[in-house]
Order: sequence, then C-alpha cells, then structure tokens
Amino acid sequence: MEKEYFSKHDPAILSVLRRSTVGIAGAGGLGSNAAISLARSGIGRLIIADFDVVEPSNLNRQQYFIEQVGRPKVEALHENLKRINPYVEYELHRVRIHADNVASLFSSADVLIEALDEAEMKRMLIESWISLFPQKPVIAASGLAGVGLTGKIHVKRSGSLYICGDEESEPRSGISPMAPRVGIVANMQANLALELLIDGEAAGG
Repeated sequence: MEKEYFSKHDPAILSVLRRSTVGIAGAGGLGSNAAISLARSGIGRLIIADFDVVEPSNLNRQQYFIEQVGRPKVEALHENLKRINPYVEYELHRVRIHADNVASLFSSADVLIEALDEAEMKRMLIESWISLFPQKPVIAASGLAGVGLTGKIHVKRSGSLYICGDEESEPRSGISPMAPRVGIVANMQANLALELLIDGEAAGG
C-alpha cells in the first residue's frame, strides 16, 4: 500500500521528501492545513507543536471534525493525519511555544513553518529560529483574513525568512479568517517548504 500511495511521485523527488523533516509551529488554520498537504505529499517526518484545544469556531477553517471539539489540537490532528497517510513519522507536542523551547522542539527540522496567531508569538518564533539556525528556512504567514484579492497574495524573501500572504489584511470586525484564503496561504507555505527541500536550499543545501 505504501508503494502504491506514492506511485505517481517522481522517485528522485520522493527520495528527498522521505528523508526530510518539516516543523510546524501551531496546529490551527495554517498549521493543520499545511500539515495535511505535507503528509499527502510524502514528507518523511512532521514535528508539530501547539497547546490549544479544538473549539467549535475552529471548524470553519481548520482540519478538524465536530466530534473532536474539546480535544487537544495536536491529538486530534495526529489522528486525522494517520488516517490520511500512516507512512509519515509524526512527532506532536502539546506545549506552549516560547523562546526557551524552540530548539528542543524543532532543532531536527530542515525547515520551519510559522503557523501562530499572535503577532508577538510570531516575532518571537522567527527571531529565535533565525538566531538558532540562521541557515535553515523559516516560512511565516502575514495577511490572510477576508475573501478575494487572491492576486495580492505573494511570497517575499529576506535571507532565510520567507513570508506568505498579502502582508496587509488582518482579522478585525467584519474581516475574519475564511477557509479559502487560510487554505491558500497554508498551502503556499507547504508548497514552498517542498520547493526548498527539493531544490536543496533547506538545511544549507
């Protein structure tokens, strides 16, 4: 079954992905969507950290189900990922991410996806990662609320930092994160992670 699962993949590309590790900080709209895309793509190992539980308001854009409400996100996501692709090594941590545990959680990742909600948490993670692992890419998200304006969504690079989104739209009254735009940005992050791994830029190439 595992052979059939990946039978349509280019063997050379699959070989790179199967020996690669992606870290995902956050298991909400961005993190859960990115994780599922990476699992379907054949990544070898995923490290995911998040402290929250699934709430009813998460279900409109996050990869969870009604019966999972109230459960830790990492526990529910792990269950869903294994149903989709049991041939990935999953390492999930129910912890609050802070500067002192970034290294212990994600040091073995070749590339890190930032999928946090709060601006201060995003800044902390990015600064910590770049300080600890300056040669490893970190893929952040900024500006994904609302609907439409797809043409404004882009990727910007600054050294080892990549930012996906429109860098403008933020949640506020009348403008909330909606599934299509959240999914677009999350999949841009996942797609870029694959691209960097395949091109050999991640982990210093």
